[in-house]
Amino acid sequence: MSLAEIRHWVFDMDGTLTLPVHDFPAIKRALEIPQEDDILLHLAALPADEAAAKHAWLLEHERELALGAQAAPGAVELVRALHGSGRRLGILTRNAHELALITLGAIGLGDCFLSEDILGRGEARPKPSPDGLQRLAARWQTVPARMLMVGDYRFDLECGRAAGTRTALVNLPDNPWPELTDWHAEDCAVLGRMAGVLA
Repeated sequence: MSLAEIRHWVFDMDGTLTLPVHDFPAIKRALEIPQEDDILLHLAALPADEAAAKHAWLLEHERELALGAQAAPGAVELVRALHGSGRRLGILTRNAHELALITLGAIGLGDCFLSEDILGRGEARPKPSPDGLQRLAARWQTVPARMLMVGDYRFDLECGRAAGTRTALVNLPDNPWPELTDWHAEDCAVLGRMAGVLA
């Protein structure tokens, strides 16, 4: 299946549709998480009270980032072109659902995604788990092989591979994970041209 034929597109958000702003080492220091640990997995293993307090801090920190979100190069044009062509669009993020809505509003794409097609860490197991993509496939009544996962990091690509979708890596000049990537584009505008939806 060619990129132009894919009718179901799922996007990571931070660093894919937006410019990356998360300072993960600083977040880990603030939450007393070892630098080598995954934030969400670490929090999931904590006692309930401690996990709740740290999740609350993370939510407020990320809310500030969401309000100031800026679109990545070509992201708005690509999503608007895909939306205008009738493709189904989803978001799969390790962020919270409510913050994804704020972020999409901040970059001017709030009207391109149905709320129920935006899955955050409260709606699906975090990437690289394929859970979110499997949920969207079921919701859209399609098979993963007819879907595309677009992201800027290994977790996005691993998630797609595990679910059986096609994968596209954007916003990196080189591709450090060729074995996980079906298409690599310098940014979303280039991906849009590859898909034939942008001139």
